[in-house]
Amino acid sequence: MHRRAVTTGFTLAALLMLGLLAWLVLLVPAEDGVREWSGSLNPGGWMAWTFPTALFFWVIAALLLVFTWAAIRSPETPRKGVLRIWTTRGDRLFISLLGSAFINLGWLGFGGVPTWGGLILSLIYAAAVFRWV
Repeated sequence: MHRRAVTTGFTLAALLMLGLLAWLVLLVPAEDGVREWSGSLNPGGWMAWTFPTALFFWVIAALLLVFTWAAIRSPETPRKGVLRIWTTRGDRLFISLLGSAFINLGWLGFGGVPTWGGLILSLIYAAAVFRWV
């Protein structure tokens, strides 16, 4: 019974997240049928919410849901990696997100835009963290 309730809850959360993503896509301003992906989702608002910014936070929320689901489905025991500290999947996610923020800030400071290179380096870094840390 408990497993069914958890599965149902996470299924509803996943559907909610997909609905939120669809809503964000619909908010992207369009002119003459062409979407301006970097245009403001809230013109005149106090913060410059753009689709890439909203998508970034959506991905983090989705990762937290997936990792919570994985922790419930198959609990993990901490392991010691290259850094010689005990980490779980959640710890490694936090380390990879924090490191990726610094990688992208460094890329923006030294390489400028576009930031695809920083994204690629961040993905490689995250893969290394989950493999060896």
